[in-house]
Amino acid sequence: MKKMKPEVFISSPRIPATTLEFGIGEGDPLPFHKSIEAYQPTPLYNLPTLAQRLGVGTVLVKDESLRLGLPSFKMLGASWATVCSIEKNWIGSSAQPISISKVKQDLGTRSDLSLAAATDGNHGRGVARMAKLLDLKCSIFVPAGTAQSRIDDIEAEGATVTVVAGDYDDAILRSAKEQSETTLVISDTSWEGYVETPADVIRGYSTMFREVDDQLEGKSFPDVVVFQSGVGSFAAAGLSHYKVERKGPTPLAIIVEPRDANSLMRSAELGKIVEVPGPHSSMMAGLNCGLPSMIAWPIVKYFADAYIAIGDEAAYLGMRLLADLGIVAGESGAAGLGAFASLEESQREQLGLNSESVVLFINTEGATDPVNFLAQVGKSPEEVMAKNKTKSKYSIRGLINQLQLNRSAVMAKVLKQ
Repeated sequence: MKKMKPEVFISSPRIPATTLEFGIGEGDPLPFHKSIEAYQPTPLYNLPTLAQRLGVGTVLVKDESLRLGLPSFKMLGASWATVCSIEKNWIGSSAQPISISKVKQDLGTRSDLSLAAATDGNHGRGVARMAKLLDLKCSIFVPAGTAQSRIDDIEAEGATVTVVAGDYDDAILRSAKEQSETTLVISDTSWEGYVETPADVIRGYSTMFREVDDQLEGKSFPDVVVFQSGVGSFAAAGLSHYKVERKGPTPLAIIVEPRDANSLMRSAELGKIVEVPGPHSSMMAGLNCGLPSMIAWPIVKYFADAYIAIGDEAAYLGMRLLADLGIVAGESGAAGLGAFASLEESQREQLGLNSESVVLFINTEGATDPVNFLAQVGKSPEEVMAKNKTKSKYSIRGLINQLQLNRSAVMAKVLKQ
């Protein structure tokens, strides 16, 4: 595959966060997530060999390849948005959702209720899992070309899957028609008149970043965070956490998108939402979105510092780099790392990256397309997990030891914070 130089765009200065208010859902999803039987914090890894390979001080990887029993972080947003929508529309309670069992009890034994969503794989499976847990029917709409393994996984949750002629945005339009008194559409993107549920999806993702803070024991790392993006909901959650809600210095925030579906980059260049028309043919299926979410876009617009657009070859590089360390990452999950690793030296300088940078990547998914994973990595997901070499769970003491040995200047910075 021909190697193509990533495209980089640096944002213009924005309005300070103190002058802005953004509505990204209400409530605290962390206690609810903890009530789900499969909950446990996902690991945060410190990968010094990868930091050396990338020429930075520290590489941290938050590994969401297994989250709440599913191979993607998407279950965080899907689960929280589902229970919030159910309470608002069917239960009528103003109390915060406490647990799956409470919501299920409040629903009673009605058999006419269902959920619907559009997806390119991970979000829809999360909605389908929630329907299964709550004994609800579920209809999921996927764009043409969706990997059969992703369709099979959704159907295994008990949902009905319909393939829509067209791309992800066409699947969104089709799913919106399902909304009724007995069917709730749980979408991770927004449109005119439909904002509450996508806002709850964004809020649901906050659990991940709160875990990172806890795992870093209150230190002010990282100083660079990379968010791979589709409609922008995941990026909006991370930007809200690091640029608005979290106290202390704010990191450089970089958005990564597929080259032929870089709607956030194009919107940032023009200062308004623009659609990047299809076909969106990238293997980064979770990022193949041509139109930003209207509620995520303002957050991305004001708080993202830079954008990188890449081709599939960069995502495959990221997959192989992580696989070498025993971490299984799908195409979308490895996109952030792959983009970073593909930058030319002049682009790194343009972004202000150097040998002291502490960079956080989020592996947002496991091998949701095992066939392509094997083709690109040369090993099955099971073989990669069994290998598991040089991968060590992050600890602040381990980082301090590393910095004492290799980065005395960075160590001084840490001790001042």
